[in-house]
Amino acid sequence: MEMKRINAGKLRAIGYDRRERVLRVELDDGTAIDYSGVGEEVWRKLSTSGAAWSYYRDNIEEEYAGRRSNVRPKGNLDALNDLFKTPGDGNDGSH
Repeated sequence: MEMKRINAGKLRAIGYDRRERVLRVELDDGTAIDYSGVGEEVWRKLSTSGAAWSYYRDNIEEEYAGRRSNVRPKGNLDALNDLFKTPGDGNDGSH
């Protein structure tokens, strides 16, 4: 599912799977919520809304059951540690 980055209220990214009719929203706290049975019209209105957070709260959050999960992008420190890790030792590469 392709995600569209947005900055609206607590929303940070939204995406939609047309075939499965699943809407995914990612919140600023790292939570992702998948909503099943969402029609394309709801997706279109959310993705083009000038007030996406309000639209989400009024038309999606209260109307659809969501399945929560955590989405935690790698922080800069994790990425640097992975970059300098010596294979197989779990160390950061410093001696």
